[in-house]
Amino acid sequence: MNIKEAKEQIKNAMTAYFSKDEFGYEIPPEKQRPVFLMGPPGIGKTAIMEQVAAEMGVGLISYSMTHHTRQSALGLPFIVHKNYGGYECDVSEYTMSEIISSVYDMMEETGIQEGILFLDEINCVSETLSPVMLQFLQYKVFGRHRVPDGWIVVTAGNPPEYNNSVREFDIVTWDRLKRIDVEPDFDVWKEYAYQKGVHPAVLTYLEIKKADFYKIESTVDGKRFVTARGWDDLSRMIQVYEKHDLKVDEKLVGQYLQNPKIAKDFAIYYDLFNKYRSDYQVDAILAGKASKSIKERAQAAKFDERLALLGLILDAVTGSLKEVMEEEAVAFDLMAVLKQFRTNLTAHPTLSPAEQMGRMAEEQRKRLASSRKAGSLSAEEGRQKMQLLQALEHLEELLQRESNGAKAFQLAKADFDARVMALGDNAQAARKKLANVFRFCEEVFAEGQEMLILVTELTIHPHAAKFIARYGCPEYFVHNKELLFYERQQDIITELERLDLDDETE
Repeated sequence: MNIKEAKEQIKNAMTAYFSKDEFGYEIPPEKQRPVFLMGPPGIGKTAIMEQVAAEMGVGLISYSMTHHTRQSALGLPFIVHKNYGGYECDVSEYTMSEIISSVYDMMEETGIQEGILFLDEINCVSETLSPVMLQFLQYKVFGRHRVPDGWIVVTAGNPPEYNNSVREFDIVTWDRLKRIDVEPDFDVWKEYAYQKGVHPAVLTYLEIKKADFYKIESTVDGKRFVTARGWDDLSRMIQVYEKHDLKVDEKLVGQYLQNPKIAKDFAIYYDLFNKYRSDYQVDAILAGKASKSIKERAQAAKFDERLALLGLILDAVTGSLKEVMEEEAVAFDLMAVLKQFRTNLTAHPTLSPAEQMGRMAEEQRKRLASSRKAGSLSAEEGRQKMQLLQALEHLEELLQRESNGAKAFQLAKADFDARVMALGDNAQAARKKLANVFRFCEEVFAEGQEMLILVTELTIHPHAAKFIARYGCPEYFVHNKELLFYERQQDIITELERLDLDDETE
């Protein structure tokens, strides 16, 4: 199965393992089989665990087992004196495993009682650690210490053909694991890439040469390989290099794509992509002011150049749509906080409005720190929570000189209303950009394959799909009449209007 299907399988297993009835867990902890992700290196096994933890709101602790010794996994031995029926003797016991203790530490520090213990490269442990790991996979214990209830074990490993250090499990061990075999899939990875903001040059290159997405081969010069992780890491490096005006060349690309031919091909394509970025005035296209010469060049261009242009346009317009959706998410969170602020003004009249707001900001600050510590917060959610915290700190400063609760709330409400108005203006501007993109493509590409690509990419892009569902785009629906599930439902058309704090202060 692909990595997206594996992710859903893990989330379903977590739902089942965390389910309780009047007698406790419906599946007792000792019957909760550890999940084993088996797949080639660099396809995203670790990345999906971060996504699962963030989406399920649970903790995540990750370890690479190749870095552990028997002592760090099992614990250190010590001697205790015991009495058995009048017979006194010294007995060897073990301190708590570093791995198990880290789970308890997170529970104590964050208050999160459920989570995932993710052990990577589980089938590559040292010879001395191997028996301990087999016992752990069967019983979820290291020595005399077990994984706490409410924490599921997810493990990962590579097939033997990719790693000479792999140790084969016996049937007894396999029969106690929930095995999931994962294969690379570019179309699935592309959804993740849009979410993470992977560089458009990487995405458009791989659209043209999908076979270069994941490749491992043996040559007389050794292993040559390109993985999903390599493309992701290269994308991030390119973005930082561009930000600091550093040169991206074949030498840099080859450090991430360890296949000389693919590295050279992409380096050449990247130079072409930058030329297109310079030649085509994407900002003018989004503003609806593309020149006649630009349109004529796009019409006459070969398909790979058109695809690169679409990548540039999509990257620009979806960036605007993403900003609006993140801004809206912050506004909804801020509205909830302000409603609680209004209640607190009445419940705690001895505290000044600024002190009340300061306490709420501190509460948000602690939640953010706790979620980051637990690994249960995605990068996007982290940005939104930081923006919310900044908004609360701004309101705390705004209310410093106001002691009257009713007047303080009106000040906060006026600030919020201005934020909502700005959000509406930004949404309208982004929708206009999207409409201009469709008009440009209709004029230049008519009903060709490029229009189909545009609609498809907007459909699978998470922020674009949410924006269109929320704010609409008639041009999108004209070209996508069959995808009715993306039409705006009447019960959510007025969601933005519900960002309202007009209720009177008690």
